[in-house]
Amino acid sequence: MNVTEKKIDALNLELSLFVEAADYAEPLDKRYRELKHKSEFKGFRKGMAPMSLIKKVYGDQVLSEILNRLVGEQLDQYINEKKLNVLGEPLPSENQPDLDWKEGADFTFVFDLGLAPEVKVEVVKEDIIPSYKITADADEKKQMVENYKEYWSKKEGAEPKTDEEIEKEVGDRLASQYENEASWRLSKDIRDFYVKKSGIALPEAFLKRWLTAANKEKYTAEEVEKQFPAFLEDLKWQLVRGTLMKDFDLKVEEADLKAAAEAYVHYQYAMYGMSEIPKQMLDETVAGMLQDRNQISRLIEQVEDNKVLDKIKATATLKSKKISSVKFRQL
Repeated sequence: MNVTEKKIDALNLELSLFVEAADYAEPLDKRYRELKHKSEFKGFRKGMAPMSLIKKVYGDQVLSEILNRLVGEQLDQYINEKKLNVLGEPLPSENQPDLDWKEGADFTFVFDLGLAPEVKVEVVKEDIIPSYKITADADEKKQMVENYKEYWSKKEGAEPKTDEEIEKEVGDRLASQYENEASWRLSKDIRDFYVKKSGIALPEAFLKRWLTAANKEKYTAEEVEKQFPAFLEDLKWQLVRGTLMKDFDLKVEEADLKAAAEAYVHYQYAMYGMSEIPKQMLDETVAGMLQDRNQISRLIEQVEDNKVLDKIKATATLKSKKISSVKFRQL
């Protein structure tokens, strides 16, 4: 089996796989013999049906099965040997020639590949990123105090709170809320800053095709188009983050994943009013998460995000800016 590549541009590659009859003859024959041994047809004892009948009944299916497996294996091998940094999955090319599915024929399979660009981005002290200190808008705070007073005045069986206590409770609640909002905004601004600084370009047409094909059971092409800008920015940050993980020599350890899983479990239970979780329940829930591949992928991404963001915050210049809550939400 021969593979040739055609470079479309820096981010798009076309691979052609030439499959000769000799490449698939042996595995095809083996599969036919397996089916002959298992098959039962009226008028024949199990495993005694003639091969001509086996081929007549299963021929197209088996040929497709064997070719798809061989081509998939060859694609993976070629990508690994050439160390191609592929985005998504290879797609059947729009230049794919018509195929005559006949045993003994030669086949040409053409695939389009989207390639990840080389990412170069440096974090230096001269990078200036705003870090907001949010202050309560007077009208917003006043309205919240009034709402709290009304709430406590109607709550049966509760000990009345003084105006000073309510003022403090509102102040503490707003301070916590603003701190979370400012932290989220800082992380977003950091991501946006370094994505822009990296100047990453991606094979957008290929990625749209891949997303549409990969999610055809979930989303229409129109829905993919609508969500594509957000996907693109997220992918760019993933590439920047991966580069900075290497540049900063950061690693995701098992202890990091366990700590992230525990924090997530605490957060989930806190949403239901459970601030304290029995240790056995916590350990069992965390163990279950660390056995789930999807959960592990999410935790790895979260840990990498935190490590890279923490390193950036310690290296770049965070310029403190005071801003009212009203203006902050207008950013």
